[in-house]
Amino acid sequence: MTRIIDFYFLVLKVTIALLLAGMVVLVFGNVVLRYAFNQGITSSEELSRMFFVWLTFLGAVVAMREHGHLGVDSVLRRLPPVGAKMAALAGHALMLLATWLLISGSWTQTLINVHVAAPATGISMAFFYGAGLAFGIPAFLILLWDAFAIATGRIDITTVELVRDSEEQVALEDHADPALANLVTKH
Repeated sequence: MTRIIDFYFLVLKVTIALLLAGMVVLVFGNVVLRYAFNQGITSSEELSRMFFVWLTFLGAVVAMREHGHLGVDSVLRRLPPVGAKMAALAGHALMLLATWLLISGSWTQTLINVHVAAPATGISMAFFYGAGLAFGIPAFLILLWDAFAIATGRIDITTVELVRDSEEQVALEDHADPALANLVTKH
C-alpha cells in the first residue's frame, strides 16, 4: 500500500512539473507571437489560469503529505504532552471541518458548472472547479490519518514537526551539509 501511495505522489509531482512547463510555454509563446508576429494563442490565458489553479491545489496536497506548510507550533511545544495532544487533535478537527467545507463547495460548483463552457477553449468549467476536489479528498485523508496517528500515539506530538516555522529553516535543513542545518537551531 505504501508503494501505491508513493507512486501516487510521484505522479502528482510529475503532473505539477508538466503543468508548470505548460504555463511557461503558453505564456512565453504567446508573448513571442504577439510581439514578433502580431499573432497570439487565443486560449493561452485561459489554459494558463487553469494550469495554475491545478498546480496550486496539487502542490498543496504534496506539501500536506510532507508537512511542508508553514505554520507556528510554539504553543504546542510549550504545553504538557497531554495538552499538546488535545490541542493538535482539536486543530486537526478544525482542519478536517474546513477541508470538508472545501470538498462540499467544490463538488457543488463542479456539478453546477458541468454544462458551462470556458469562453476561449470550450472546456467544461467543472474541470476548473474539480481542482478543489483534487485537493480536498487527499488532504482530508491525510489529515484523518494524521489525527488517527496522533490519537493512537503513532505520532509523538512532543517530537514531531507537523509544520515548518520558516522557509529559511527548511532550506537549511534540506541542505546537504549538516553543519549548516545546525546553525539555524543554535541561533
